[in-house]
Amino acid sequence: MPVNYATPAAHHLLPVAGIRLGVAEAGIRKKDRRDLCLFVLDPGCTVAGVFTQNRFCAAPVQLCQQRLAAGNEIRALVINTGNANAGTGEPGRRLAAATCVAVADLLGVAPASVLPFSTGVILEPLPVERLIAGLPAAQADLKLDNWHAAAHAIMTTDTVAKAASRQVTVQGKVITISGISKGAGMIKPNMATMLGFLATDAGIARPLLEKLVKETADESFNCITVDGDMSTNDSFVMLASGQSGAHFASEADAGWAEVKAAIMAVAVELAQAIVRDGEGATKFISVVVEGGKDVAECRLVGYAIGHSPLVKTAFFASDPNLGRILAAVGYAGIADLAVDGVRVWLESEGESVLVAEQGGRAVAYQEADGARIMQSPEITVRVDLGRGTAGARVYTCDFSYDYVKINADYRS
Repeated sequence: MPVNYATPAAHHLLPVAGIRLGVAEAGIRKKDRRDLCLFVLDPGCTVAGVFTQNRFCAAPVQLCQQRLAAGNEIRALVINTGNANAGTGEPGRRLAAATCVAVADLLGVAPASVLPFSTGVILEPLPVERLIAGLPAAQADLKLDNWHAAAHAIMTTDTVAKAASRQVTVQGKVITISGISKGAGMIKPNMATMLGFLATDAGIARPLLEKLVKETADESFNCITVDGDMSTNDSFVMLASGQSGAHFASEADAGWAEVKAAIMAVAVELAQAIVRDGEGATKFISVVVEGGKDVAECRLVGYAIGHSPLVKTAFFASDPNLGRILAAVGYAGIADLAVDGVRVWLESEGESVLVAEQGGRAVAYQEADGARIMQSPEITVRVDLGRGTAGARVYTCDFSYDYVKINADYRS
């Protein structure tokens, strides 16, 4: 079960004017489960996205990147689970394109205005005939208030659906933001085996939206790690319909800071939900690194700790074998790190315990204090590098026996 997370009730997920969602059971991999989702966008929406940096990126990722780079007006998104259409070469690219043609024919839009997304098993051909056969049912299900169903329809090994909404009032207009994400394993920055879709009824000019989606990913989906494996299908897409009546072309526009903060908050909530639902996770861990010369080196340290199987298994066992954290800090890649200046704390529920300083165990540290904090389902590892004012934050989880079971049986 996820760590301190539950899917919001359907009525807490707010409709976004100009964007309808529909789901269907297409039987792409398994019967009797929602595995197909359709987003239909009114004319005038702006769209931007960021994608995996894996060189074996999936066929739909390649197609999305091409169409967004070309500046196409986007009118629909089609998402399937159960099959990643990755590692499928040119035949996979043809199937992704055929999916878009089928959606376009159904909706009466141009094929180049459709973006495809897939998630699931890699190296297997997409059963496109099942996907296409399911599209009419997804179209018939199109509704503004279908975010809850859509969140369920994009799941793979997730144990819960992930969704969030916010509203903010600026320029005398109420602006709505809603989003969904999926992911539980093969999670690593740049990005994760995740899909994220975030929509707002604010009007956001394409150059500003393109900048925002990158900045938002860096503060959310690029700050999470479950197992250090980078997937082939990762995609985070933002949609802005403009139907609230509030429009933004520049960061200097009145109200932009509030809108940006609300969008960031939704994305962080969705990203954290992925880690809370990490495969087999029993603990949610925030790694806060401060006192660095720049953000990049703080992230190096955060990821080194967050990726370490030794650190993660120690947290699962609530074993304060905290030399593993120091080792991760030491091999993170900061060649001139003065270890005597590094301090490390364990924190939970308002309690903070200094673990290490001056190159070793803190004088006042007692192992019983570390063990007590590590029993908590939510833990912060705070590291002060003692060499500057920069900071960064990474979210991760522990490794349990169930992680191995889930991934050993993934295709069963």
